[in-house]
Amino acid sequence: MLAAALLGLFVVGCANGPGIGLPDVAAGPAYSYFERSSPLDPWTPKILGWQHRERAQPSTEALVKAPAVSNGRRLAVPVDGDTLRQRYSRYRQDSKREMARELADWMQSVAKRHYVGDGLVDHWATLEETLDRNGDDCDGLELLAFHFLRDHGFAADEVFRAVIYRPKDGQHHMVTLWFENPRDPWVIDPTGAMTSGMPRMSDRPDWVPLKLFTEKDQFTVRPAGATASSGYRLPRTPRR
Repeated sequence: MLAAALLGLFVVGCANGPGIGLPDVAAGPAYSYFERSSPLDPWTPKILGWQHRERAQPSTEALVKAPAVSNGRRLAVPVDGDTLRQRYSRYRQDSKREMARELADWMQSVAKRHYVGDGLVDHWATLEETLDRNGDDCDGLELLAFHFLRDHGFAADEVFRAVIYRPKDGQHHMVTLWFENPRDPWVIDPTGAMTSGMPRMSDRPDWVPLKLFTEKDQFTVRPAGATASSGYRLPRTPRR
């Protein structure tokens, strides 16, 4: 019994500790949670080791898409044919799609009450300007979708602001594109002027993507096989 009691002092859940006991605390104590740890703290080496390994690993997106291998050898597939990696990957993707669809529906509903046109001069607002103004046109409202996805775990190389163009009437519009599929992104239209719901870009051939950009990068979109030297030219940017 004495051995079992001593063992209980050295085990905390499933985290095997470095051989230290738990402090005696009175019922209902107040804590100071964010004191700087001492280098002599026996937990420090274990925590530092995990932090180093965790920072060195690929992104979560890369990990869930990786094959189930260990030390160069493929792991045995469970009897039901699903590995934990595959199940986790599917759950993440399903959850992200559900979140993005809910966002599209919410944005298109909110835009009915918070659409504010720029007037004669087109101004691309920041998110702060859009919120302070209590609304904006498509290029301001779109920022709510862009930032929401980025803030909720969508990778920086998956989510872009996009200028799109409708050739039949020369209309330009701003949407968010989510590249779950790098060849055919999902479209989140903040105002519903282009589409409702969350279709693929290929589902709306009457609209043409022209530019992709974030706060750091920008890209020109051309039809597959077309280059600047092939004679393809972007439609002229509208002046207001």
